Amino acid sequence: MIITISGPPGSGTSTLARGLSEALGLRWVNSGDLFRRIAAERGLSLKELGRLAEQGPEIDYMIDDAQRSLAKNGSGIFEGRLAGHMLDADLKIMLKTSLSVRASRIAKRENKSLEEALSEARAREECEARRYRMYYNIDLNDLSVYDLIIDTGRWDEKGTLSIALAAVRALR
Repeated sequence: MIITISGPPGSGTSTLARGLSEALGLRWVNSGDLFRRIAAERGLSLKELGRLAEQGPEIDYMIDDAQRSLAKNGSGIFEGRLAGHMLDADLKIMLKTSLSVRASRIAKRENKSLEEALSEARAREECEARRYRMYYNIDLNDLSVYDLIIDTGRWDEKGTLSIALAAVRALR
């Protein structure tokens, strides 16, 4: 079974992916980890790597190719902003919540001010929206590719996981 989990930073994609991976015994593939690894290897911040990625599609294509290759090798939970667009999956999940909730989560997780987290989240989302439209003609606001959309501002971690597990059970 292949499940994709997408959503903007701070929406809870990693938390849900980890929970589903543990509950279902499936591997977890995180495209954000690969992006962070590339940034670290190049000595760049995520913002700097995002700007570099806007200059050409190579970085995004590298991440996409890695996900596709791993998906061909079997089941898993594939987490990433474009995973739902890039992979043929049994279940495509989108997580969403307000920018203020997401920024608050990011600030707490990364030990930074709310204002800094809000500014960085906006900049990252704008950068990604431009890149994905330019390289793939994907509008991140178009949620029509997803089978399930969960508002993680309404549901806590356990509730979000319960909803996703119910969807998985319904497929079996």
